[in-house]
Amino acid sequence: MSRLSKYTPRTVKRGPDGEILKTSAMIASIAGADQKTAPAPFGEALVKLAAKNDRIVGLTADLSKYTDLHVFAKAYPDRFYQMGMAEAVLMSAAAGMAREGFQAWATTYAVFASRRAYDFICMAIAEENLDVKIVCALPGLTTGYGPSHQATEDLAIFRGLPNMTIIDPCDAEDISQIVPVISAHKGPVYMRLLRGQVPLVLDEYGYKFELGKAKMIRGGHDVLIMSTGLMTMRALEAAKALEKDKIDVAVLHVPTIKPLDVETISREAAKTGRMVVVAENHTIVGGLGEAVAGVLMRGNIRPPAFHQIALPDEFLDAGALPTLHDRYGISTGAVARQLKGWLG
Repeated sequence: MSRLSKYTPRTVKRGPDGEILKTSAMIASIAGADQKTAPAPFGEALVKLAAKNDRIVGLTADLSKYTDLHVFAKAYPDRFYQMGMAEAVLMSAAAGMAREGFQAWATTYAVFASRRAYDFICMAIAEENLDVKIVCALPGLTTGYGPSHQATEDLAIFRGLPNMTIIDPCDAEDISQIVPVISAHKGPVYMRLLRGQVPLVLDEYGYKFELGKAKMIRGGHDVLIMSTGLMTMRALEAAKALEKDKIDVAVLHVPTIKPLDVETISREAAKTGRMVVVAENHTIVGGLGEAVAGVLMRGNIRPPAFHQIALPDEFLDAGALPTLHDRYGISTGAVARQLKGWLG
């Protein structure tokens, strides 16, 4: 039997009535049709911050428009540096700026930071514990352009890097609050970025970001979802949808992946009677799920059941995000179906 080439055409995906499912990678929004959004929350927050701190500089690798750094570039053109398509140069320059007393904010796509520039981030930034903020768009499955652009393993890559703080925001409210907090934190930070028209979710819950802290967004007696990034939005949506089935779902938002809030995670997981589910927009290998599992194992905490909602350990398809999110189990409907199945 011959092995299939990586270039073998993929089978056309069809719905129950035989219609070809929408798979255009141009369908890329993570916001629902009627969902509130805010434009470029990272860029707007950085501009506001830079007005108070003239040591803030912005650098990018030919991706200012696609990381919302163009907002900063327009406001502060003399503090903006376009490094071209050279991620290693981008990170090295950011390290040099930090050594001279500037706070460097370097933006690119998450795949390029984690795969192409890792060694430069490790040796030039993390080992020296420099004040560089690495802010990266297209984390996990937030683009339909296939494995070349889908950073499904970035958290696993950076979790093992000493001195690196890792942040995965849920929405525009989270991003707006995170930017000034990580600026005040002296040291390297890797932040996943939702850009463009970003959903607004947490503003309805009185949320306040604190570095290194997990926050209980809503309570519930049947299931505890520990989620990060956009999966907190999905978890909240699924929790509301399951109310009609009398399923009571708690959602614990974990925006800081490293350092992990071991105390809160342990306390909430130890509460009796609740199934624990970790939900993340990342491969099932090496992300928040395995980090939480390690906390529970080391703390001898045994919930009635433990499950992960995450992306599979494989290279993912290209296509429209709504189709892909449902296919890989991270859409609102898919999350709700999985929870109901596990509860029996």
